[in-house]
Amino acid sequence: MSDFKFKFQMYKHLQENIANIYSDAKKAADEIGIPKDLRGKFGLTGAISGCHGIPYKEVIKAMDEAATKIIPNKILDEEVREVVKDVYGDNHDGLTVNTCEGGLWMAFDVLAAPPMQGRGENYRTRYIIPYEKHLHHHGGYGRPFPSKYKDIFADRGNTAGELGFYGKRQNNLDTIIVPLIGAKYDCHGIKYHPTVQLTNVDPEASIKKIASIAEKQATMLTAFSSLGYDTPGYGYKVKDENGSPLLLKLIGSLANEYNVPYIVDNAWGIPFIGTDIRKINADLMLYSMDKASGSPTAGLIVGKEEIMIPLRRALGVHGDRWGTGTSHGKASYVTIDPGKEALVGVIAALKVLRDKPERVKKPVDDLYQIVKEEFSQINPKVKNEFLISKSYNSGAVEINYEKSWEDGSKIPIFSIEDMYAGTNIFQTGMAQMGVIPTIAYDANIFISPGLGTTDLDGNLIEERARWAIKAMVKLIEITCKYAGIL
Repeated sequence: MSDFKFKFQMYKHLQENIANIYSDAKKAADEIGIPKDLRGKFGLTGAISGCHGIPYKEVIKAMDEAATKIIPNKILDEEVREVVKDVYGDNHDGLTVNTCEGGLWMAFDVLAAPPMQGRGENYRTRYIIPYEKHLHHHGGYGRPFPSKYKDIFADRGNTAGELGFYGKRQNNLDTIIVPLIGAKYDCHGIKYHPTVQLTNVDPEASIKKIASIAEKQATMLTAFSSLGYDTPGYGYKVKDENGSPLLLKLIGSLANEYNVPYIVDNAWGIPFIGTDIRKINADLMLYSMDKASGSPTAGLIVGKEEIMIPLRRALGVHGDRWGTGTSHGKASYVTIDPGKEALVGVIAALKVLRDKPERVKKPVDDLYQIVKEEFSQINPKVKNEFLISKSYNSGAVEINYEKSWEDGSKIPIFSIEDMYAGTNIFQTGMAQMGVIPTIAYDANIFISPGLGTTDLDGNLIEERARWAIKAMVKLIEITCKYAGIL
């Protein structure tokens, strides 16, 4: 950063040179040898909502076979429950919804918001959440507190004629946002905004802070929430003796003390293989099954039976009045009721995950090796700035470069606001190279197989994966050149 006195000047210079960066990126794609007919048809992950990966072949087959059959949804609903109980035990239950975000919406309304029925005015309620990445998902269902966070989502989801993220807030529900000890929230990006940097989070010091705030909010406290991920870039580097993220386990224990549910958003997570709901003392864990689990678009909720009952009632699948176990009726959240195809696909995907976990693990192992090899070839001035980890929970490889700002080369960090504004060069630049981008903000790049980089058996196609990673490496070098680092 020798040419710039302040970091905002570096980001201004990058903005002024976006056209040059794109031009260099297109040339680099030719140099790497990415075939012209493949460009725009493969990418760094099949786990983002904007471009889905291909479901497992078993899932496609099951959906094709079910398409011409008459199958009551309640039969499929019970099969989901059976597969989930087969792995997590009879005191846990499973429920399919049309999207993970729909499941979160329902969960916070049912479990955290105050009751609307009965005499008297509604009381206010609050849930506690660590200040972590993706806060607009599981942290967006209440009004942010303290007030310095009240506009934290202002630029992300507000479009003309809509309330965006503000519109999903529940009535009289607040979100208590707690910064984590050891984390950094420095401002970065072309769209200058606080960035969430979590590799140095101290879980034991953080839980003391969370517990202190919980004590102050005890009279209105109705839930705790967090992500369910397991990598350093998401703040979960420290594990317990069983390999579970220690911070998650501590939050779960604290929620149990207060007799309120712990709601875990594990959208980019994989049931049965990843973070175990039982080992972190969680009450509810939600998945986006189409992200990393080889399913069609659908959400899955796994939770303790006591907690799942009101959710099943809200969706209208709790059972008929005369005593059947399952029905599909009209309830408050019937709008997120899944169709037959989603239910069939989720069942088939869950059976693959239960019976063939190597279908997830081997491609991740292979991708991790390729990432390590290709990043070892990056310019020597930035070579040692990357922390590379693999996650079976997300079926992904994480590339984190926070430490480059600790007296290092200071690789540009793009904010989540850059992602929504279309000014995140590590995403838009990849598109210029013909590679569909991935989540790459807050100094953290999360990549996974599945978007044109695996065959129908789930095996990694090495050549395509290398092209994608080489493109990422080259784009980082190009961006660093215009940032004055290289």
